[in-house]
Order: sequence, then structure tokens, then C-alpha cells
Amino acid sequence: MKPFKSSICATLLVLASMMLMSSCKQEKANVTKAPMRVKTEVVTPARNVSGQSYVGIVEEGAATAVSFTSMGTVSRVLVNEGQAVSKGQLLAVMDDTQARNLLLTAEAQMAQAEDALQRYGLLHENGSLPEVQWVEIQSKVAQAKSQLAIAKKNVADCRLVAPVSGIIGRKHVGAGETALPSQSVVTILNIGTVKVKVAIPETEMNSIRSNTSSLIKVEAANTQVQGGHIEKGVQADALTHTYDIRINVANGNRKLLPGMVANVTFGGRNAFMGSVCSLPVTAVQKKSGGSLFVWTINNDSTAHRTAVTIGQTAGNRIAITSGLNDGQRVVTEGYQKLSEGTKVIY
Repeated sequence: MKPFKSSICATLLVLASMMLMSSCKQEKANVTKAPMRVKTEVVTPARNVSGQSYVGIVEEGAATAVSFTSMGTVSRVLVNEGQAVSKGQLLAVMDDTQARNLLLTAEAQMAQAEDALQRYGLLHENGSLPEVQWVEIQSKVAQAKSQLAIAKKNVADCRLVAPVSGIIGRKHVGAGETALPSQSVVTILNIGTVKVKVAIPETEMNSIRSNTSSLIKVEAANTQVQGGHIEKGVQADALTHTYDIRINVANGNRKLLPGMVANVTFGGRNAFMGSVCSLPVTAVQKKSGGSLFVWTINNDSTAHRTAVTIGQTAGNRIAITSGLNDGQRVVTEGYQKLSEGTKVIY
């Protein structure tokens, strides 16, 4: 009888264990994770994206004021406003009569000093010339050399040459006028690259970055170009509470001239041309391998990784060139704790 009872006990234990395991599985099945709350954005065509537009002024890429180093009467100005000049080209000439007279005097003093050096040199070699007097003669030669060098430089400085290549922007002094030291005679402008200055409200400065796309249209030049690198000012206008930014623009054909009015559009439709849509920059994530993806939401409210390719940025948004379709819902906030298949609410 004992073996029979032992068999029954063993069977009961097996049944009890199976019922306990079944109960645990049932409890686990009944436990479900609460859906994650996220913010989303529905994919819309890029052509619906509209940018902010502003009025700007074209400025030269750089300006160089060219002046004489001494005072004198300008005898000739050889360039006109708007004329292209090359580095080293003669721009203006100052009356050099006085400078040349001083040069003749310095040359005569130099000749006299060298003659004295030769004459007294023989006496010094024979030991019949005091050392003090010989040192004095050598000092006069050195002074004469210095005065001659200064006189030659004064004559050369009567000719004003271009230190850089560019366009003559303004002519400040004409022939017959007196030029003062450091007074600008002409201004040379570099317009191979120009800058478009735009005043931006302080509330919109954070949306503009150094690489923000821009479209610049200048009616006076009948041209439309893409803007380049943006330089942001750090000091606001006390009255208007705006900041000046400057957009670098290539101007190889020199159509854009300083002072022209420009219409500037940041992040406009041209910035996303050829794109499927645009999304906030932070919505695009990167895998360890370097590929890019976004979290999309299926009809059953589950999150899934979707591979995408990107284009240009415009403000805080980035163009998506492939990987998404119109009407798809993309997670823009709360994606940090998502995993494949996570239930979400939005």
C-alpha cells in the first residue's frame, strides 16, 4: 500500500505545481505596461512650410580706407568711384616738391659725411686722430644714413597705392585739396562677397543659427540667391529691441552693390525644396552605427523606429528627404524612454 500512496502524493504534487505555474503566467499576462505619453506631429508636405521674411540692406564684405601718411596738397587723383583697382595700383599723387628738396639735402649731407669718413680714416689708421673725434665722425655718418632713408620714404609716401584689390566706393579728396595724415582719400570695397544686414526681433533670435538657410531677393539687381553663413550680433538696439545679423553672400558677378535693399526669407520653401517634409531637429535620432531614424506611431498606437535621410536645416527644423509619407505621425517629444513596440498616448 505504501508505494501506491507515494504515487498518489507525487501526482498531486505535480498537479499543484502545474496549477501554480499556470496561475503565475496568468497573472503576468494580466500585467501590462501603462502607455507612454508623447507629443507628436503629423507629416505634411514641405511645400506648406513658410518662412519669416525681413527687409535687409546689402553691405560690402570689407572696406579699406586709404590715406597719405603726411600732410600735403593732392596734385592728382587717378581713380573714380565704382572703378575696379588692383593691389599696388597708383591711386593718387601728392605734391612732392618739398619732399624732394629734403631728399637733396639729405643726399648732400650723406656725401659730406662719407667724404669726412674717408679723409679722417687715414689719420685714424696712422694714430694721429683722437679716438673721440673718430667716434664722432662715425656717428655723423650714421645720422646722415638715417636722414637719407627718411627723406626717400617721404618722397615715396607722396604716391598713394592700393593696399588691396576691390572697387572704389567713395572718393573723399580731390585734386588741389589738402590731405591730412590718416584722412581717407578713397575707400576700397571688397564686393566679391557681400553681407546682407537684417534686424531681427529679440524673440526670434534663438530660431536663427549660423547655418540657417535663407533666400535673398534683390529687386534692384534683378537677382535671387541663397544666403550663406550667418554672423549674429550680441548687442540689441535700445529702442527697437532688435539684433543685427549679417548673412554672407557670394557675389562673383558683382551684381549686388552696397546700399541695395534685399528681401530675406529664413527657412522658406526653397530651404526645403525637394524634401518630403520638415521636422524639429531634435526628433531625428542616430543609431550607434550612424544611421538616422525617427519614432513613428502606427494605427495601434505603438512606436516603431523608421529610418530617414535628412536635408538642410532651417531654424530649429530639418528637412526629411526620404523615409516618411504624408499623414504619418512622428514623435517629437518624450521619445527618450521609447522602445520598439511601446504603446503610447498622444
